[in-house]
Formats: sequence, C-alpha cells, structure tokens
Amino acid sequence: MTTTMPRTQTTQRPAPYAHRPRPLALLVPLALLAACTSVPLPPWTPPSAQPAAVAPAPTAPRPAPPVAVQVTPVAPATLPSSPAAQAEAPAPYSAAVAARFPAPSVTYNTPGLQAGRSSFTTQAEIQAWLREQAAAATRTPGIRASVLPIGRSQRGETLEALVLTRAGGTDPALMQAAGKPTVLLVGQQHGDEPAGSEALLVIARELAQGLLQPVLERINVVIVPRGNPDGAAIDQRATSGGLDMNRDHLLLNTPEAQALARLARDYNPTVVVDAHEYTVVGRYLQKFGTVQKFDALFQYATTANLPEFLTKAAEEWYRRPLLVALKGQNLSSEWYYTTSSDLADKKISMGGTQPDTGRNVNGLKNAISLLIETRGVGIGRLHIQRRVHTQVTAITSVLASTAQRANELQQLRPYLDKEVSAQACKEQAIVEAAPTAAQYELLMLDPVTGADKAVSVDWDSALALRTLKARARPCGYWLSAASTVAVDRLRLHGVQVMRVAEQGSMLGDSYRETASTSGERLDVRGAIADGNAIIKVQVSLARGVVDVPRGSYYVPLNQPMANLVMAALEPDTQSSFFANQILQGLQSTVRVMADPTIKLEELN
Repeated sequence: MTTTMPRTQTTQRPAPYAHRPRPLALLVPLALLAACTSVPLPPWTPPSAQPAAVAPAPTAPRPAPPVAVQVTPVAPATLPSSPAAQAEAPAPYSAAVAARFPAPSVTYNTPGLQAGRSSFTTQAEIQAWLREQAAAATRTPGIRASVLPIGRSQRGETLEALVLTRAGGTDPALMQAAGKPTVLLVGQQHGDEPAGSEALLVIARELAQGLLQPVLERINVVIVPRGNPDGAAIDQRATSGGLDMNRDHLLLNTPEAQALARLARDYNPTVVVDAHEYTVVGRYLQKFGTVQKFDALFQYATTANLPEFLTKAAEEWYRRPLLVALKGQNLSSEWYYTTSSDLADKKISMGGTQPDTGRNVNGLKNAISLLIETRGVGIGRLHIQRRVHTQVTAITSVLASTAQRANELQQLRPYLDKEVSAQACKEQAIVEAAPTAAQYELLMLDPVTGADKAVSVDWDSALALRTLKARARPCGYWLSAASTVAVDRLRLHGVQVMRVAEQGSMLGDSYRETASTSGERLDVRGAIADGNAIIKVQVSLARGVVDVPRGSYYVPLNQPMANLVMAALEPDTQSSFFANQILQGLQSTVRVMADPTIKLEELN
C-alpha cells in the first residue's frame, strides 16, 4: 500500500466579516448533502499489505484548500422565548473586537439560551430535553430512540446518552447488525466550556424531529451533551475532584471517563466528536498582546501508531468539508492550538500527542476522532449564539460526511481493525513520540482596533511526530495475577484479556530499571490536573524464558486495540499504567516475544 499523509497547503484566510450569514430561507436543504463530494481515498489494498512509513508534514502546517462541498447548518426549532435581549457581561476587549463576531441570523433556543437567562442549561434540564427528544423521535415510524444512564459523576449526577437509530432497537448488538456507522458526540468534558453542550441539544432535537432526521437513514447517533456535570455546575474546567477528565481517557481514574469508555466499548463508534471551547484572552493577551481570532479550531487524532488510512480519512473526508461548511457561514477556522500558562514561554503548540485525551485515545481505538473548539473560555455568555452556531455548523458537517461516506466507513473500520491486529510480533512500534518544531504565522486580533494581527510564533506541529523511543512490537504482554485493576481498565476499553489456565512459560523481555524519579504529568498547557505524582522510569530489556503461573494474565496484540494496549503497558512514558501506579512494579509486566503455547482462557 503506497499512500502519503494528508499534506497541508498555504492557508486561505477568510476575509473580515462583511455580511451576516445567509437567512434560513436560503439554506441548502439537508437532502442535498447526500450529493456532496470530497477527495476520495486511494483504492483499497489487501489487509496483508504493510503500511507505508509516515511522511513528514511541512514545517509550517496550513489548512489544505477546501474541496467543492457545500454543507450548511440546520435551522433549530424555536422555543417560546422573551423578545428581550439576552444579558451579557461586558466584553474583555474593545467594541471593535466584538464587532468581528456578529450574532448569526439564526437564533438557538435551548433552555440555557433563552432570552434573559443568566445560566446555561442545567443537568436536570438536559435530562428532560433528552427524554423529550427520545419521545418525539419514536413518533416517526422506523426510528428507535432511548436515553441511557451510562454512569455517575463524582458528586453522583447521572450521566446520560441519547441513542437515535433506525436499527431494530437501541441495543448495541442490534445497531451493529444494521450495518451502519455510529457517530458518538460528546460535549462539555470541561465544565467551563458550555457551547458544545448547548449545540448538542440543538443537534439532538434536529435529529429527533427536525432537519437532521434524514441522516438516520444511513447512520446511528449517540449523544452525550455534558460529560462533566459537576464542573459545569460550578463553571470549572476540572471535575469536582479537581481532575482534568479529558486527560484521563487512557487511565480511566474518573467515573466520568469510565462512563464514556464503557459507552464507546459497547457502541463501537466509527466517528467520535469531542466539542470544546478555547481561551480567548487570558494568557494570549499577556504573552502576545492579542485576542484570539478564530471561531473554530479543529484537530483529529495525532498520537503514535495510528493507522495511516485513519488519518487520511479524517483529513479528506471530514476536515476539508468542515472547513467549507464553516466558511460558508462566514466562520473562521484554524488548526487547534494552545499555549502554556508560563508567560515567558512564547511557544504555540497544536493539540497534544500524548495518548491520554479523548481525541487521541479514540483514535487508538481505530475511530475517526475529531476535536472541535470554539472561542469561549473566559468570556462567559458573550457571543454565545455565534459559538453555538459554529458548533452546530461543524457537527452538522461531520454528520453529513458520515452519512455520505457510510458505505466506505463500513469498509474502513474492519480494514483498520485487521491491519492493526496483523502487526503483532512484527517490526517496530513507537513507544514515545513528540511534535515537530516549526515556525508559523498565526493570525490574531489587535485588542484595541480589532484588526488582524499576524504573529510569527514557534509552533509545535502535531502533524509530523518525532520518534523519541521505539521497540520491537511484541506478540502481547503478560501481566501478574495481582494486576487486576489494570486488567479491569483494559477491559473497560474493550481490550481482550486472557487468563493463564495452566502454569507454563513464555519467551519474553522483562523490564529492568536503570533510573527512576518522581514527577508530574505535563501537557502543552503545563501540569495536568490529576493530583497524583508519577514514576518517571528508564528501563532496559532482558530477554529470557519467563515462568507464568496459573491465574496470571495475557494480553494479545493480535487484536484491534493493540495500539492502545501498548500506550498503557509500556512503562517508561508519562501516560502509562506503571507511571501512574495502576500497575505496581516493573516485574508485573513482561513483553511476550513469541506466540504463547500455554493454555489460555477467556475472562468472563
């Protein structure tokens, strides 16, 4: 198979906003979305073919020119509301900056967006809304809908998902049997980022009883409007326990992340969308004397060992049509980027490459995993209609692309699963990778005049990963009988774990500590909010025959989740189970280097 990574070209910047989005009467009907086209993937090759090496991205990544696709946002059904203008706090920047972000011509009316409202939709209102949409959806012949309790937050709030399908029922097995791709939409993992949650309520209504309902002919949709209800209740990024749940998707220490992992395991989504918001002023004003310009920032999964076709599909089938959809509504966009809280650090980084965020972990599960961020953190309710409009436009584009590509996606997922499984015991795997340093001219806004302000920045590109550490890919991993917590977490991800049924031996590489210190997990923002020190260990490998007792465990790598397993079990990375003390002691894990011949049994 000879392919290349999607290459990025010179950015085509949208002109300053000269007019408002087109009125609803001129929006292209949703039925026309089926006629959209985009750049096709190369022809399929046999699963036995070895993937090509990842080609480096340009040193200055830019969004590729959009293809000829027209996708427009749906028009939400209007709820009764007061004509009074919605109260907003004073803007943290000049009127000239605010004028760059006019309200859209469409008005969204979720409970939290009602005129005069001072708070966003409460958890109780979300639950009532989901039930209303489920009931409305089932009044349409052939549509099945249900509201599922998927877990509880740290304070005991019920986490719920709305499932919408035309399969025989909302049970995962029935939906899988229907042969249609499933899209999982998740909002507000960070409690102070409300636009995604409000937008997903709009999307839920339009799927259940509005203009988006036709896409259910070709796809299934699962919606979790709010992943972090405790943080939302107090307008806090982290959970009530002070943990950043969006850095917990590999470790699964929080009940909120566990709930999403269980949902993904059961419904096996082909596409996952994670809706967030990003900081508008704050450290950007302090570091660069600027305000952030873009309505939407976007990035797909960018971590080590992702299948090449997964990245190619995310770029060509999703990002490019999404850029066109946003531009069609006069909404500006850029790659996702962030910067640290250290005011002396002037570096800008794309989204992280660690296997810990929902974006990257779902990519390791072979799903097309997409991050959508709107400009919202730190500005309260300011421009909230525009922020929701941006999310609705982007998510509608993702749903349309999935419906359009339903047949290809049903081929892609089993292809990826087989490709990953077939790599066990073969060649090299990346243990740790990092972004590539580059220079980038980033457009920001002058905080006084509101004019575009180009700033040349040091830019860490996640589109081209540097290999820091690589090892021969094992056939699997042996885990000690005491590794029950690790086994439970792996199985929550959907990983197959076998139990050793009879005492025997395996050829394996054991880890030997060469150096060790304590530290903390870091991302490009700085220290990750999780409250626990990590073990930063350096290791060497010792090959030998290892005695394995009955009742210990074997995790094979000839399975679709193999790349996630490596991220969890190679001990000398900050995201690993060992570094985060889910596995106790290096002796609890062995890299098995030949297919075991001992008797193994499935776990119940």
